[in-house]
Amino acid sequence: MFRIAICDDEKPFRDSVNKYVEKYLCEKEISYEIDTFASGKEFLELGIELVQYDIIFLDINMDEIDGIVTAQKIREYSSEVYIVFVTAYINYSLEGYKVDAARYLLKNNTNFDDSIYECMDTILHKMNYVVLKKKFKFNECEKDVPVERILYIESKLHKLEFHIMENKLNIYTLYGTLNELEKEMIDFSFLRIHQSFLVNLKHIKSVAGYKVLLSNNQELIIPKARYKDVKNAFVAYKGEL
Repeated sequence: MFRIAICDDEKPFRDSVNKYVEKYLCEKEISYEIDTFASGKEFLELGIELVQYDIIFLDINMDEIDGIVTAQKIREYSSEVYIVFVTAYINYSLEGYKVDAARYLLKNNTNFDDSIYECMDTILHKMNYVVLKKKFKFNECEKDVPVERILYIESKLHKLEFHIMENKLNIYTLYGTLNELEKEMIDFSFLRIHQSFLVNLKHIKSVAGYKVLLSNNQELIIPKARYKDVKNAFVAYKGEL
């Protein structure tokens, strides 16, 4: 799952970048989370937590803490995150080189959407990003499902319910057992947190209080007997990212 931050003190441009990036990721069938920030100061308050993002879109000309300074601070935490400058000017090439900026996007470009698409294509190519798909014969239809779009699978009344994030959260069913499916999905980073729940580790935001919090803010219960193992598996997975 892609985690993207957009930092711009002009709301129309925050919204514009958000719209086109969302459109791109939906067309590519890539699951994502996008957070927006109204200033470099607000974004840098995340501290070390800013390393959770794969791509950061930064306005250069912001008050108080501009995009160049923000990018320099980001590089103190991570050399791996992709920084994309969004600016009305194109005279910052040296500063961008120093912080290894992936791209400059001009705000007044009439083909702004095309620029974002080209930018995202380039970054995905550099990341060697591949959308993994798996075919399922659901009772409703047969589908090639991008694995990262599966939030979790629930065993219920002799059926397996697949909770899949598409344009909205949809549920598909098939007959089978969670024990069998767990063996199939283990290589895709799915974790059995409960007798009835097989969860995509990519969509777990936190593990606390005998619950997992998913990326759609849904909570699932963890039995006490499994809690330590689930917690350790989640911590280990986060450490590998």
